[in-house]
Amino acid sequence: MRGYRHAHWLAVLAVCLGAFMGQLDASIVNLAYRPIEVSFHTSLAGATWVGLVYLLVVVSLVTPIGKLADVFGRKLIYLYGFGIFVIGSGLCGIAPDLKLLIGFRVLQGAGAAMMQANSVAIIALVMPKDQLGRGIGIQGAAQALGLGLGPTIGGILVATGGWHLVFWVNVPVGIVGIVLGRHLIPRSRDLAARAPFDWPGAVLLPPAAGLLLAAISLGGGLGWGSPTVIAMLVGAIALGGGFVARENHARFPMLHLSLFARRGFSAGIASGLLSYLLLFGTLFVIPLYLVTGLQMSPIDAGLELTVMPIVLGLLAPVSGHLADRLGPRPLTVGGMVLTSCALVLLAFSGSDEVLRLGALALVGAGMGLFTPANNAAVMGGVARTETGLASGVLNMTRGLGTALGLAVTTLVFEAFSGSTVSGQGNAAMGFRGAVIALAVVAGLAASVAALRGPSPLRHDPEAAAAAIA
Repeated sequence: MRGYRHAHWLAVLAVCLGAFMGQLDASIVNLAYRPIEVSFHTSLAGATWVGLVYLLVVVSLVTPIGKLADVFGRKLIYLYGFGIFVIGSGLCGIAPDLKLLIGFRVLQGAGAAMMQANSVAIIALVMPKDQLGRGIGIQGAAQALGLGLGPTIGGILVATGGWHLVFWVNVPVGIVGIVLGRHLIPRSRDLAARAPFDWPGAVLLPPAAGLLLAAISLGGGLGWGSPTVIAMLVGAIALGGGFVARENHARFPMLHLSLFARRGFSAGIASGLLSYLLLFGTLFVIPLYLVTGLQMSPIDAGLELTVMPIVLGLLAPVSGHLADRLGPRPLTVGGMVLTSCALVLLAFSGSDEVLRLGALALVGAGMGLFTPANNAAVMGGVARTETGLASGVLNMTRGLGTALGLAVTTLVFEAFSGSTVSGQGNAAMGFRGAVIALAVVAGLAASVAALRGPSPLRHDPEAAAAAIA
């Protein structure tokens, strides 16, 4: 394929399958918790660890794996990750008890981290610099579709053959992904120079990120004053502080903290975190309201929710193309402003299905404008030898945004509804309060995105390397 004029698009196609599957498995288990609870005679809280542990592993590992990929090769790590993901998925499907299922999800999450830490990096390396936004836009569309379609696909699979199918479906698709990646993704070029690996940094970062994510995820249920949650937050702060101190003094740090001194990079990561918060918060609160407030079936609620990721997926490649021409600032700021307005409209849609679907479509459009341009700006502003690391940071941000979205939305929903998310409180008031809070988050993301400045989208390795030296 090396001599084919459009070979870079074939590489994007191969990577998009992995991006789709990695995000699909973050949300496909949402409608499998109850069957898992019944099957293993456990509590719902215990069953939800099947989803939480996956996020914990991905968030903890993507940055160290991204650093390793910069040295040893992105294709190599990506393909091995896909293989581990397939093996973990198959083992999850035959798990005889909850403990083994959670353990196999750890293995599956490690494979997903190896894929996700490299997908954007591979695209940033294979695409011509004037088409970088388009390539990342398509990859972002694949991720959005995987995330948004996860609950619907999961509901159909559970209804068809039980919760085991949620995991088994990854095996044949994953094998196809490995074959495509083996033949369509080129070998890595512009690898970072071999240097002593920063093992102290690699040891400190995963538990710091994992404890923070666990505290955020469990805070709503256990209470933010719970000794367990407080201990997790203190541990995360202590380990995070140790990691920063280590990286500031290490000769060969795992994460160049000077990256964050660049306004464009910091603005992209911060606004990206807020965008993932509102995206996952919306994906959580909409089906919650439709099922508990409007008494819709889970499958019907999931199908209605797909309007948002479908519009996002359709618009993301267009946004990537526009980002190549206009630069990231107008698309990121405009996308978040549109999302904020759409969420306000959604908050007051009530039982009006047409208005609700229209508002969801606008939320998808706003996210479709924002995400490709923001990701392309983050990846385009680093040296080619740092793309794996930057991709890892970007994906860690996505995981933290997921947890924040669930935690913040749950807290606001419970506060306004006067009950727990599974109770019989005023679901309509909880929904309105949560969605308005997400609209405020979108407005804040627009303000942060505006700080990046009017610089054009580019991938200039020499300039980027000089900026982070």
